[in-house]
Amino acid sequence: MKKLVYKTISEFHEQNNFPPPENPLFSVIHTKLKEGETSNCEDEEPTEPVSLTNRFYSISFKKIISGEILYGRTKYDCTNGTLLFTAPGQTMVFKGMVFSSEAFHIAFHKDYIIGTRLFDKIKKYNFFNYNVNEALHLSPKEEEILKAIIKNIETEYHNNQDEFSKEIILNQLETLLNYADRFYKRQFLNRKEINQELFTRFIGVLDVYVDTNLLEDKGIPTVEWMANQLGVSHRYMSDTIKAETGKTAVDQINLYLIEEAKNLLLAPNASISETAYKLGFEYPPYFSRLFKKKTGISPKKYIENASLN
Repeated sequence: MKKLVYKTISEFHEQNNFPPPENPLFSVIHTKLKEGETSNCEDEEPTEPVSLTNRFYSISFKKIISGEILYGRTKYDCTNGTLLFTAPGQTMVFKGMVFSSEAFHIAFHKDYIIGTRLFDKIKKYNFFNYNVNEALHLSPKEEEILKAIIKNIETEYHNNQDEFSKEIILNQLETLLNYADRFYKRQFLNRKEINQELFTRFIGVLDVYVDTNLLEDKGIPTVEWMANQLGVSHRYMSDTIKAETGKTAVDQINLYLIEEAKNLLLAPNASISETAYKLGFEYPPYFSRLFKKKTGISPKKYIENASLN
C-alpha cells in the first residue's frame, strides 16, 4: 500500500500537479474530466490501495463510480455524489476507486481560521471527526446546492485578494458546513435500519458488560469505551443514537442502569448504597439523584411503594 502524507497544502498541490495555491493556508481545486473519461485515485491502478493523510482540513466532492474507502475502522462502498470531510491527521484508505465527471477539493489549515468564529465552531461539526463509514451521500438537489456554494468560494478564491476576500470566503465556507450539517442529519434519519442495528448492538454491549460483572469491577462504561466496542467513533455513535432514540448515548446508558437498579432494589433487604456500588456508581448520593431524575421518585420511595403492592 502506498502511503501519502501531505504536511502542507502547497505540498498537496505540487505532488498532484495542481497550480500553486493562491494562499498557502487555503485552496480550492476544481477538476472536470471530459465526457466519458474516468480517473483512478491518485493515478494508481484500481486494485492498489492508497493511504492518504493530510495535516489540514479537507472537504472533497467526487462522483464515484466504484471502489471502497476505509475511513477509520470501517469500509463502505460509494456511489453517486459523495462529500468527504477529514480533520488534520485523519487517514483514509482508497481501494479500487474510479471517479467520473467533475470534482471539487477545499483545503484549509487551522491557522487560516484561527481567531475567527469558525475556529471554535468547527469543533461542533461532528462530521470532521467521524472515523467510520459516513461520507455524506447527496441527493441531486443537495448536490446542486453545495456545488453552487463551492463555486462561489472558488470565484472569490481566484479573485484578486483584498481586505474583504478572507471574510467572504469564510462566510461561504461556514454556509457550506451548515448545509452539510443539515444534510447529515437527513442522512441519519433516512438510514433508519442501520441506526436501529447500531442501537441494538449498543444495548447488547451493555448486556454483556452487566452480565460479566464489569460494572462493579470497572465502573460505568464511558461513551468512548462503548464506541470502541462497536468499532465506531464516539461522535458518530452519539449522533446515530440521538437520531434513533431522541436521547444521547449517555442518557441511554443511564436509563439502562436505572432499569437494572429497579430490579436490584426489589431484592429482599436491598441496600441503596450496595445497589449503587453494584451498578458502578462511586457515590451513592449521585445514584439516588439520577434515579429520582429519571423515575420521579427516590430509590427509598421506590422500595416503599413496591412493598405496598
